Amino acid sequence: MSSGRTAMDDRPHHLLAKRLALAAATAFLAINLWTGAPLLALWVGSQVVGRSALSMSAVFVVVIVLAVLAIAMVLALTWLDATYNRLTGQPLRENRLTWLRSMNTQGETIGEGIPISALERITMASVYLAVTAFIIWFFFYARSPLP
Repeated sequence: MSSGRTAMDDRPHHLLAKRLALAAATAFLAINLWTGAPLLALWVGSQVVGRSALSMSAVFVVVIVLAVLAIAMVLALTWLDATYNRLTGQPLRENRLTWLRSMNTQGETIGEGIPISALERITMASVYLAVTAFIIWFFFYARSPLP
């Protein structure tokens, strides 16, 4: 009889608070994937240098730290999305990319009709903002040699 859930878990405002917390965590991770992880990796690399000249060990440390942070953040985003889908009751999707699926469509469903979750929209928005900010910086502020 004890399912580990209390009557408070079923209240709409409690579910809304959980959904908002998951959305806030997703926004934080999605933005820091583009900004915080590279800055932290550069800082760690600068601590390894110890002098004013760049060394290959510092570059290696930056690459490794950035890879570890990016993988950790992507796994956290995946976990947040799965948790959000369970909380909202959205159907689970196949974890295989569409372009990796077999061309044989007999007996295979494409997975259309499954709506995009709010967390996926937040992640997509952060990608759009990052690309737009890079384009604006590149063409207007970086003094590009392009005409």
